[in-house]
Amino acid sequence: MDIIIRNMDENDLDDVMEIEKDAFTTPWPRESFLMEITKNQLAKYIVAEIDGVVVGYGGIWLILDEGHITNIAVKSKYRGLGVGNTLIEGLIFLCTKLDIKGMTLEVRVSNTVAKNLYKKYGFIESGIRPKYYQDDNEDALIMWKKL
Repeated sequence: MDIIIRNMDENDLDDVMEIEKDAFTTPWPRESFLMEITKNQLAKYIVAEIDGVVVGYGGIWLILDEGHITNIAVKSKYRGLGVGNTLIEGLIFLCTKLDIKGMTLEVRVSNTVAKNLYKKYGFIESGIRPKYYQDDNEDALIMWKKL
């Protein structure tokens, strides 16, 4: 099974919203994704496709020489197939190509699967953002990776 990574565009938004609602208790609104891919010059978003179907996406803000991963999500029925790995690799490749020096992200302290994925790619735990998530006040773990 081939996973293809490409830039997100407006035609992907229906699929992205389906994934967003599947993956998160408080999904981003469609307008936020539209603004990210059409207006935010600091933002880069990619999608993962299998057989022409968008099954995941990832986003990053490129600020000076740092990349801040904003979100990564994979449709539940495609989890465990390497889509998350491929999205992380795509974002790392993008940052390397643009001479970004480091990458950061926040992840729920309870999200062991995501934390292990990020650790696999060299992200290290570097702090906590208390009560970061508005839906339940869960803390966020801050992770960093040097490139």
